Amino acid sequence: MANFYCEYCGQKFPNVQVLTINKCIRHPAGSLKGNHKLYEGSEKSQYTCKFCGRKFPTIANLVVQPCMRHPNGSLKGKHAPAL
Repeated sequence: MANFYCEYCGQKFPNVQVLTINKCIRHPAGSLKGNHKLYEGSEKSQYTCKFCGRKFPTIANLVVQPCMRHPNGSLKGKHAPAL
């Protein structure tokens, strides 16, 4: 059975429908101001930040950390998973 993850918070869902109808606590517009976004990459043993290349064991661990090489400026945004 496949797992489906939110790109913004890393939460795991049983299917895409449940993922996309719920509000996300880490949505870029603000907490609970938008729905979860499907992470379209595959499940991995480690996830890499698309901005700086750091590796994390889960998407949830990756997206809570500020990124030194974020496009908005150093530490002005969180890491984002590469596909």
